[in-house]
Amino acid sequence: MPYRDIKRGDIIVFLHPSEPGMYVVKRVMGIPGDRIHLKNGVVYRNGEELHEPYLLRQGTFDEYRENFPQGRAFGANPEWPLVMRNHLQDGDLVVPPDNYFGMGDHRDVSLDSRYWGFIPRRNIIGRPVFIYWSFDTPARQYEHTGVGDRVGFFFHVVTHFLGETRWRRMFHLVH
Repeated sequence: MPYRDIKRGDIIVFLHPSEPGMYVVKRVMGIPGDRIHLKNGVVYRNGEELHEPYLLRQGTFDEYRENFPQGRAFGANPEWPLVMRNHLQDGDLVVPPDNYFGMGDHRDVSLDSRYWGFIPRRNIIGRPVFIYWSFDTPARQYEHTGVGDRVGFFFHVVTHFLGETRWRRMFHLVH
């Protein structure tokens, strides 16, 4: 695919900023200089409400997740609350140079930039083209990153391949 700069709304593949060797796919919500905040689950970028037809919600509520960056910050990266403080201006999180802010489309269950921070430009690998296989990953699976956890998950996939493969998503173009 031809090279071009990363744009708002792009879906990207990147190496997780705080989990070495983990590949992640998220939608770019903010590029360098953008101001981001959520209010009642709605994303505001540079003061404008985003309309997100791709968004999938389960209806669960979490104060931090729905009203980001207000409230007590916590997450998968223990350093994130300290870093985030340095990028707050008037209730918005400002994306620094050479970084991006990414969020999952399954917003209620997505561990994303709200929880582990910015995506450094150097970590971005590219854009996905299509979904070749999709598996119903158990809740909180990505919080377990030890070797034993990964081996256990591998055996979980092998033993539940037919029942937990999301067949309806396979071979769909990513957009």
